[in-house]
Amino acid sequence: MSQPVDARASYCYRHPDRVSYVLCQRCGRTICGECQTQGAVGVFCPECMAEQRATAPKTKPAWIPRLTGQGAPVVTYAIIALCAVVFILQSLPVVGSEVTRAIQYAGVYSDPRAFEPWRLLTSVFAHASIIHILLNMYTLWIFGSVLEPMLGRLRFLGLFLISGFAGSVGVLLLSSPLQPVVGASGAIFGMFGAFFIIQRRLGGNATQILVLVALNIGIGFLPGLNIAWQAHVGGLIGGILVGLIYVETRKPSRRRLQLPLVIVLCLLLIALSLIRFL
Repeated sequence: MSQPVDARASYCYRHPDRVSYVLCQRCGRTICGECQTQGAVGVFCPECMAEQRATAPKTKPAWIPRLTGQGAPVVTYAIIALCAVVFILQSLPVVGSEVTRAIQYAGVYSDPRAFEPWRLLTSVFAHASIIHILLNMYTLWIFGSVLEPMLGRLRFLGLFLISGFAGSVGVLLLSSPLQPVVGASGAIFGMFGAFFIIQRRLGGNATQILVLVALNIGIGFLPGLNIAWQAHVGGLIGGILVGLIYVETRKPSRRRLQLPLVIVLCLLLIALSLIRFL
């Protein structure tokens, strides 16, 4: 059970019902996505930003803050845009199939005789059909809009990439090395896992997300759907671990441990990606 002091410290000082992991660069108070204003370094609460603007001339056009300020999930939008561009390339006549073959992942690409480890990540941005990408991007938009302002852009990007990598590791360890896979599902399941952990540790109701995860994992085992449940399991575990690191290093006294622990997790996943063919 989370400590009452920790729970209060994880809520926006202006909106006590909103959980956030982002602190004002100047005063150190917790601020939610609506209260954040992006500065040259870090983000600022409304009071600190007002003081800064009162003493410094504006150097950016007025429309930029509306696109990137107020906690807009720009990393989420960028990932969706990248997946859309990749899918368009995959859909081109003649060369589309070559694009897919160049970035898809299968366990065999972790074999030293055909070693192409970058596919563990590139496959996350490719999709097999229009339905596949629409469902994944819709889910990414829903959860990204919540998690990115809560965690901050760099932490959210780290969660997405590590979970996607973990999903590919799940495919490597649990499926045929000759079965190629594509899709952001592993990364999205990692977002499910991180959101569940954050909700549980901060005293929120995690029942709905638990039911959602159970249903989606169960669907992956239905015959004839050709769903890579291995990526779901791997991504979910990766996201849970990242979420645990973020929550347990939330206190300022533990913040210095966050990056080293994330690096250790990445090294562990890399080690697991090499272990099958040793």
